[in-house]
Amino acid sequence: MSGQLATRSARPNGLAIAGSLVGTAVVATALNAVIAVIARAAGASDDFQPLHLSAYAPLTVFGVLIGAAAWAIVRARSARPAGLLRTLVPVVVLVSLVPDVLVGASDSKPGTSWGAVIALMVMHFVVAAVAVPAFRRFLPLDGDQG
Repeated sequence: MSGQLATRSARPNGLAIAGSLVGTAVVATALNAVIAVIARAAGASDDFQPLHLSAYAPLTVFGVLIGAAAWAIVRARSARPAGLLRTLVPVVVLVSLVPDVLVGASDSKPGTSWGAVIALMVMHFVVAAVAVPAFRRFLPLDGDQG
């Protein structure tokens, strides 16, 4: 009996998952704030609204929540979730850059510069870099070692 307990993977409860989601969103938002500060220090205009906390914080939280939901769906429905996510995550991150590129190419927002747009693009990678390890920890895939 104790051998069975030792081999079972612990599944976090709803409260633990919610807390982990909040923590993931907070860390990703804090790191994105650092990127925004660096971008402005490097010359990005204060007029470029997407580098304001009020613009990127909700989108960062939304990205973490949608990412977790998609991760959970793939985890629950795929026969090989790790392999699927190894392909899906980079593709989704790359597709998420398209609106940023369009903003840069169209120069449609006040204060637009390619430096500011690149900072936004880096933010997408930061969210993925924070979220994926967190998801692997609190929404583990079969065979994950933690």
